[in-house]
Order: sequence, then C-alpha cells, then structure tokens
Amino acid sequence: MTLKIENVDLKIKKDTILTDISLELEPGKIYGLLGRNGAGKTSLLSLIASYRKVNAGNITLDGKKVYEQDDVMQHINFLYNPKDTSAENDKVTEYIESGMIFRNDFDKEYAYRLLDKFDIDTGKAYSALSQGQQAAVTATLGLASLSKVTIFDEVTNGMDAPTRELFYSEVLEAANREERIIILSTHIISEMEHLFDDIIMIHKGQVLLHEPTYELLEKGYTVAGKAERVRAFTENKNVINVKFLGALQIDTVLGRVTPEEMDIAADEHLDISPLKLQEMFISLTDKQKDGK
Repeated sequence: MTLKIENVDLKIKKDTILTDISLELEPGKIYGLLGRNGAGKTSLLSLIASYRKVNAGNITLDGKKVYEQDDVMQHINFLYNPKDTSAENDKVTEYIESGMIFRNDFDKEYAYRLLDKFDIDTGKAYSALSQGQQAAVTATLGLASLSKVTIFDEVTNGMDAPTRELFYSEVLEAANREERIIILSTHIISEMEHLFDDIIMIHKGQVLLHEPTYELLEKGYTVAGKAERVRAFTENKNVINVKFLGALQIDTVLGRVTPEEMDIAADEHLDISPLKLQEMFISLTDKQKDGK
C-alpha cells in the first residue's frame, strides 16, 4: 500500500499551514519526519490520519482517498501523547481490549509481550502511570496495531533513556514491518538517526527535502582544526555552518571531499568527519530561516 500526498494545501482560518506538499511513501520503510516547531509536521500527520480535511490536493492509500473513508482509515494509526491524562481512568488492559475492537489487525499477544518488556503494570489505570510509562503504552498500541501506516508523533516524550532505546529496538523489529509504512516525527534526531530509511524535512509549511538517509548524509562533512587552516581549506566551498570550540573552528560543508583533499587535511592536521543528521537539519533550516 503506497501512501501518496499530492499537491496538498492546508489553511486554518486565515493562516496558511501547508503549501503544495507532495510525497510518496512506500511500505517496508521507516520515515523520519523532521522540522522545527511550527513547521507543519503535526498538521501534515493529522491530514494523513484524516483528522483534518485538505484545502487542496489529495491524500490516498493504495489509490483510495483517506478522508472519511472507514475502510481506508482502518489502516492508518496516529499515535501521540495527550497532554492531560488525569481523566483517563481505564486500566491498561482495557486499552488493549479497545485496540482489538477498533483495529482489525491488532495483535493482542504482541501487545502484552511489549508491555512486559516495557515493565508496565497492566492492572493499573492509565492515569496512574508515570508520563514515561504512558508513552510506552501509547507506543505499544501503535506497534501492536499492525496498521499499514503507523505514525508516532513525538511518542518518546517522557520516556527515560533505557525505555527510548527499547522503543527504538522494537521499531526496527516491528511485526510485519516489511508491509508497513512507519513515520516517526521527532526532535530527538541524534538518537533516532539510525532508525530512518528516508528523511522528510518540513520547513515553513513546505517540503524542504525527501531523500534516503545515506544519500543525504553523503552530501556533506565537517572540518575541524585551527581556525586559519580550516578557513583556508573550506575557502570557495559551500559552508553552511561555522562553529567555534575554544581555539578550534568547525565548518559544516555541503559537498564531497576528494582523496586529494583528504591528504591536504591530514597534512594540515584537520579532522574530516561524516556529517550527522542533526547537524544537517540545523544547518539547512537555519539557512532557510535566515533567507540566505
């Protein structure tokens, strides 16, 4: 089932939220959806999940429109952590039973195995759990839904480091993963980089890029060393970010470094490092934000 987003616009009242969004997502991949606060990530996900209606364009799954189509919406699951859970008095077991009622493909046994791994007391009320435990329950409901399109919007909020690492492992080993489109919207880029097959960056309501992760990261590198040597090395190159760490200068460069340049860097005692996704994200959105 391919998810297609074609020339989608979204306006809320007089505000333009999304403009001309076009994406094609395929099963078997984990997509990292990145963007600064207010970029339009959650708005895009709410359209995919049919929580909102597009103002223009189409969103289809396997060629069928998603909005208000029960047979299609059955295959899309949007998971996020609600801000106020004080009124959520159902026990965790009741959440699992609800999953079975509303999701035809929900795997009850898989859900309980995940809850056991997350060390969740299933006899407790959801509201009695810590924020991190609530997040783990939400993550479990998404993974065990087996939905063809499974969306996690900042679902790791509140999880401690060990729980996040467990969640990442379970995403990579998700049941029926080869038949599912998994979308992870996050600000914890450095931790989750290894999960993503493709990166989608949204900036100011538009798609900034959509590329395989390995191709994106091959497009740049960092150079670190004494400031004057770094400046000489990166002169006339596409430097998208400059940082200073004490006496060191660190330039982020878009482009590929040649073997000859690697030799020069070694002679000048410069350190050439592969680009990290978080560095790429910050540099590209800063550049766009500043209008450079």
